Amino acid sequence: MDELEGLIRLGQDIEEKPELMVGLAARLLKVRTRDGRVKELVANAAQLAFEGRRGRQNIVLKARQMGMTTWVAARFFLRTITRPGTLTVQVAHTRDAAAAIFASVERMWQFLPEELREGPLVRSRANAGQMVFPELESEFRVWSAGDESAGRGLSVQNLHCSEVSRWPGDAAATLAGLRAALAPGGELVLESTPNGAYGAFYEEWCGGVDGVAQRLCDPAHDDETVMNGAPGLCVVPGFGSGLRDGLVRHFLPWWMEPAYVREAVAAESMSAEECGLVERYGLSAEQVGFRRGLEKTFGRLRVQEFAEDAESCFKATGDCCFEVEAIERRVVALPEPLEQRRHGALLVWLKPLVGREYIVAVDTAGGGEDGDFAAVQVIERSTGLQCAELQEKLRPAELAGIAASLAREYEGALIAVERNNHGAAVLAYLESSERYARLYRQRGETGWLTTSASKPEMIAGLGVLLRESGGMFASRRLLGECRTFVAGVGGRAGAASGAHDDLVMSMAVAQAVRVEG
Repeated sequence: MDELEGLIRLGQDIEEKPELMVGLAARLLKVRTRDGRVKELVANAAQLAFEGRRGRQNIVLKARQMGMTTWVAARFFLRTITRPGTLTVQVAHTRDAAAAIFASVERMWQFLPEELREGPLVRSRANAGQMVFPELESEFRVWSAGDESAGRGLSVQNLHCSEVSRWPGDAAATLAGLRAALAPGGELVLESTPNGAYGAFYEEWCGGVDGVAQRLCDPAHDDETVMNGAPGLCVVPGFGSGLRDGLVRHFLPWWMEPAYVREAVAAESMSAEECGLVERYGLSAEQVGFRRGLEKTFGRLRVQEFAEDAESCFKATGDCCFEVEAIERRVVALPEPLEQRRHGALLVWLKPLVGREYIVAVDTAGGGEDGDFAAVQVIERSTGLQCAELQEKLRPAELAGIAASLAREYEGALIAVERNNHGAAVLAYLESSERYARLYRQRGETGWLTTSASKPEMIAGLGVLLRESGGMFASRRLLGECRTFVAGVGGRAGAASGAHDDLVMSMAVAQAVRVEG
């Protein structure tokens, strides 16, 4: 059997017995370790845990430097060089990260046996971020998430998206485009450290399902087959991909990395929290010492960079302007809307009552298919209760018509239009075309003006209401935007990358006008 046939046979064996991947990686591939040495890729505990629970589609929440990017690159590289017609794509959060991943894959190829490199795995192209194997008609590419053409027009068999929580721009849209390129039956891995309880990675994690828990073998008591000579992980019946096609969640806490140890902490000096970790997870005194060092070095970012559980690592990270716990408390108790109009764009929770006063707040947008969303909030003036909400891409004339219609329905409500940007056009249509007279005026000028001075006060006021009177809010869409409303560079508040804040700002305007009386 020649080398090409041998590689193809290896690919077939891996497909039939996925547990062979660990042994094959150790036999064929080399990586550079943290101390600069080049050595065989022997799977560590975190990598073995991933292999033990892996499905066709996976999402990995992890602590820093657990070796997952290297492992996924390695297993996808092996799939690429053993299966004809395979296209593998890895997407990093920055160009520098993409270059580092490709350098690692390049090293794997360079240390393959010479008869493979100069035989069936000779490359016709090996430029920055791309290597092509013409004998197999296979290809390995590495991109950054900022590459606009990533995934377009391709059929990808293996897709690895690295550090998704830190992708620039509209991460959800980028991810959707890449997913569209994944071939039926292709393998997907989304992987990242946490970065706040919002964004594409957080939403993907919340939508995933837990896989079958793996466990480490105890040689003294376990009779299961050890995975291909790699001690530590038991092979259980049904092990491997292909059996689970949902998005399988993998959580990898920092203590799975054996290098994360420091000077041992005496048991009598451990805090109650440290003793709890020792009892629940079997942490050693040296691992407790490492954890104490993290607290000194990273402070509040310790929970983000070195995750210990899959909840606090999200909640304690990021820079959400609102209290995440308050948002989550309200989300679980939200009422269903009484009515949906305009194909779900307009939701109604409370009908107008005779004799009550209402405010209709409008956050404007350019409209059209490529424009931002416009938003309208209807609240009851005395209580602040959310009655109705509109979120739709509308041009100024359409938005003015809907706002006027809602205001008439709600007892001739006061309309407060944020006059920033396209607000002036909406106000003009309200006055001329709609002939609606009851418009909010601020210091003699029609409309509400949001400024760098007024915005922090508006957001702070909304935050107090969310914390102390969360029951006045009924919209899941609004609370979702609150979760992704963050403090950015220079402390400026707004939507996180790829998110929206039109509902937040329209509600902030409504409540600010209400406070004015």
